[in-house]
Amino acid sequence: MRKPALNDEILLNIEKPARYIGGEINSVMKEKEKVDIRFAMCFPDVYEIGMSHLGIQILYDMLNRREDTWCERVYSPWLDLDKVMRDRNIPLFALESQDPVREFDFLGITIQFEMCYTNILQILDLSQIPLHARNRTKDDPIVIGGGPCAYNPEPLAEFFDIFYIGEGETVYNELLDSYKEWKKAGGSRTDFLRQAAQIEGLYVPQFYDVTYHEDGTIASFAPIDSAAPGKIRKQAVMNVTDAPYPMKPVVPFIKATQDRVVLEIQRGCIRGCRFCQAGMIYRPTRERDVEKLKEYARAMLKNTGHEEISLSSLSSSDYSSLNELVTFLIDEFKDKGINISLPSLRIDAFSLDVMSKVQDIRKSSLTFAPEAGSQRMRNVINKGLTEDDILTGAGQAFEGGWTKVKLYFMLGLPTETEEDMKEIARLSERVARRYYEIPKEQRHGKCQITASSSFFVPKPFTPFQWASMYTADEYNRRAHIVNDEFREQLNRKSLKYNWHDAQVTVLEGVMARGDRRIAPVIEEAYRLGCLFDSWTETFRNDLWMKAFENTGVDLSFYNQRERGKDEVFPWDFIDIGVSRSFLYKEWERALSETVTPNCREKCSGCGAAGFGGGVCYEDKN
Repeated sequence: MRKPALNDEILLNIEKPARYIGGEINSVMKEKEKVDIRFAMCFPDVYEIGMSHLGIQILYDMLNRREDTWCERVYSPWLDLDKVMRDRNIPLFALESQDPVREFDFLGITIQFEMCYTNILQILDLSQIPLHARNRTKDDPIVIGGGPCAYNPEPLAEFFDIFYIGEGETVYNELLDSYKEWKKAGGSRTDFLRQAAQIEGLYVPQFYDVTYHEDGTIASFAPIDSAAPGKIRKQAVMNVTDAPYPMKPVVPFIKATQDRVVLEIQRGCIRGCRFCQAGMIYRPTRERDVEKLKEYARAMLKNTGHEEISLSSLSSSDYSSLNELVTFLIDEFKDKGINISLPSLRIDAFSLDVMSKVQDIRKSSLTFAPEAGSQRMRNVINKGLTEDDILTGAGQAFEGGWTKVKLYFMLGLPTETEEDMKEIARLSERVARRYYEIPKEQRHGKCQITASSSFFVPKPFTPFQWASMYTADEYNRRAHIVNDEFREQLNRKSLKYNWHDAQVTVLEGVMARGDRRIAPVIEEAYRLGCLFDSWTETFRNDLWMKAFENTGVDLSFYNQRERGKDEVFPWDFIDIGVSRSFLYKEWERALSETVTPNCREKCSGCGAAGFGGGVCYEDKN
């Protein structure tokens, strides 16, 4: 019988105690005496967000299929429990066994967003694991990081023993087998890290050294241990159909952010938007077999009791069997009270037809992501979407009965002019105008067009990794230009505009392209009290600015300069398959406003064909 880590008195005095008790349907319980490896899988945010993440569910299922391994889950305690744990010296614990994380062999942390970095330090701190990898002993877990932010691991390099670069289904088994051998042999912690460094896709930061030029840019980045390779190659699952997938995902006790069955229909994206990191790092596009997806849908709905199923993909419209899959889901589950969610669709006639079958049109809104208001800017970012596409899609939606449309844009993109900014408001107004072109007797009241803009953040391994950013004041100035233009529009009563927090954007930019010199800033911000930085109610920009001041790190060096063609980036030692020369060519094409065809129209020779499968080889089958 397991002993709960928190007593009733604590549970009754914190918000949402079900976040911390474990025991959910489909959670895996094993006898710890009968396993060789204990793995704590952590999402460094609250339970409701972490439970919505498919990647954790996949790895949890995959690792627990091993008889010698027990994988458990860990999430960031919310502020109320965080305080209690510190006051009473309660160590952070895993949900399933309720055992302290420090007793585990591995602590795996998925790094999905730059603004969770202080939460990673919270996890280590509450687990009573030394923050710095160099200070850990054989009594501490091996701390391993993965996920999209691991593609620039350098700001976090001091805090992790290993980074896993790529998709988790590939070399984890090799790593765990190696760990068992090391444990049996009784070597040092460094001996194990040397073994790990020789597994393709694993990066051990302490085996590398960085030097800098006088201007602060990187002079060299090289291994200082013979076990460490000069390049770390991204790991990709080429046969996604047969890759492990959770037939029995854990069902949360409380409502999660995405309380539904998730079907990942494909990985990667053919589109090549120049701002999009996921579109580059997950190349090449690989599809799951539609028959396998039908099998998954039946099993997962049966095993969870969820009442909604969502198709997961960067661009669902590009999945070649979408029509067949959606028709199957409608026929199989519509009468059983199952809702079907279809995110990431382009708004065309087919998509609207499908959505009209699966959505309550009166309640739902449609989402377009033009990303930019002017055609010039859409060409710069390679969006591959014309104004005619947008207005035609909106018109078909309005004629189909929809009255609510959400439009997503970005501000602060490279080469953006004031005219481009104002076009966000004008395009939104033209969408509203399209609604009022419908005869009055055929309309369903007024339409509501809600436009939102986030601020552009250049990310590693994108053509825009060379671009500069702006200050928070400049981002806000641009948002106000757009807002003022909305007030000038004829149909302004049908329009609503909002924008993201510019201060968060600036910090995200520093973390995204930072190097090892950013680690002290993150640690100082955490020491000052920064936590849950992606949450509006807890974000403290004043403390972050104090952290930069206290550590003497110049924020503008990381954000407000355009990189030179040959500058060494902190992430250049990682090989994602897509070549740096291709990315730079796309940066030049962006500056010349030239559109690049998508992967199915014409191969652009990005380098991803080197993985030997996916969309790159479709015509060769």
